[in-house]
Amino acid sequence: MPERILMIEDDLRLGAMVRDYLGEAGFRVSVRETAGEGLAALAREPFDAVLLDVMLPDLDGFEVCRRVRASSNVPILMLTARGAPTDRIVGLELGADDYLPKPFEPRELLARLRAILRRGRGAASRAAVLRFGRLEIDRDARAVRIDGEARALTSYQFDLLVALAEHAGRVLSREALMDAVKGEPLEAFDRSIDVHVSRIRAAIEDDPRKPRRIITVRGAGYVFAKLQDGD
Repeated sequence: MPERILMIEDDLRLGAMVRDYLGEAGFRVSVRETAGEGLAALAREPFDAVLLDVMLPDLDGFEVCRRVRASSNVPILMLTARGAPTDRIVGLELGADDYLPKPFEPRELLARLRAILRRGRGAASRAAVLRFGRLEIDRDARAVRIDGEARALTSYQFDLLVALAEHAGRVLSREALMDAVKGEPLEAFDRSIDVHVSRIRAAIEDDPRKPRRIITVRGAGYVFAKLQDGD
C-alpha cells in the first residue's frame, strides 16, 4: 500500500506540483487548501505524514501543528516562505519533525519526507517500556520506576536517561548526548550533562556514589550498563 501524505497548502499550483512529484515516487498525496479542511481530513482518515504550510488563510500552521500534536504523533514537515530562525524554532518546539523553507527543490522535499517517515517507523517499533532488572523506563508515560516505585526526573533528565538506555553498553560522549536530546540552549552546555547525570543517578542508583547503572568512562563520556534481573 502506498504511504498516504496530507498536504495542507493554499498555493494550488505548488500543491499540484508536489502531488504529482510525490505520486511518481510512490506516495498517495491529498491536498487541502485550508487549515479547517486539513484538520477535518486528519480526523476522518489515517495519514502517514503531513506537509504543513505556515501561511494559511484561516489559521496559521503553528496552531494547526499544536492541535495535531494534541491527539496524534503523525510526522509533520512544515513548509514556509518565512525562513527566520525563530519561526523554525517555534515550529519544532510545537512538535514539527522537520522544517523546509520555500522555495525548495522537490528532491530535497522527498528526501526529508522519507527521513521523517523512517524516524516515525523506528519510533513506532520501539518497545514502550525499557526494562533493566529492577529499573523500568516507560516512554509513553514518561515515567521511571525502581521495583515499581516512581522516581522523579525532569523532562530533560528523562530524555537523557532514555538516550543512554537505548544505547545500553555503548559509550556516549557528552556531545552525542546533547545531540540525542536536543535540549534548550541553557540545558545543552557540555558540563551541564554531568550535573544532570548526577541527578539521574540520585534518582535511580542504590548508591549514587558507587553507580552501577550509569558508569563514567573517563575522557570519553557515559555508558548505561546492562544489568541482570535482580540488580
